Amino acid sequence: MIKLGVNIDHVATIRQARGTKYPSVVQAALRAEQSGADSITLHLREDRRHMQDADIFALRPLLQTKMNLECAVTDEMIEIALKVAPQDVCLVPERREERTTEGGLDVIGHFDKVKKAVQRLGDAGIRTSLFIAPDLAQIDAAVKTGAPVVELHTGTFAEAHNDAEQEAEIRRIEVALHHAKDAHLVVN
Repeated sequence: MIKLGVNIDHVATIRQARGTKYPSVVQAALRAEQSGADSITLHLREDRRHMQDADIFALRPLLQTKMNLECAVTDEMIEIALKVAPQDVCLVPERREERTTEGGLDVIGHFDKVKKAVQRLGDAGIRTSLFIAPDLAQIDAAVKTGAPVVELHTGTFAEAHNDAEQEAEIRRIEVALHHAKDAHLVVN
């Protein structure tokens, strides 16, 4: 189970915006580990807007804890994940125009592709999680892919406009959490 995972994407965002070699994502990751992080999370996007391939490959042999690589369900990203061989891969949806991941992966709509990716990563000894909406049908589809872990998207809660909306979303997340646990999934 992932405990404290530190996401270092925005260190790379600053570096890319500056057009320099600093701040260093390697130094940020190592400092996070020295400070008690249990894992380092990084998202290699198809558009490479922050993390770069070189960052991923440089970090992998240096990390003393776990690497949790977030990536889209594309042939290119799955091949990179297989080459890097992190301990964990979280499959996420990705749209080029979004600033950050805005919703959960549509496992139902992309079932065959997701299942194939989960199988390939699992065969390589990589624990795979799916970043999904707190939706019972998506959880059921996640189970059928063979993924052992799900991460529930909480953006709707974060964007709620009032207490009633927040409370309704908390209830939805709680129901989804229990449904996933009843299906023997680990929930991050």
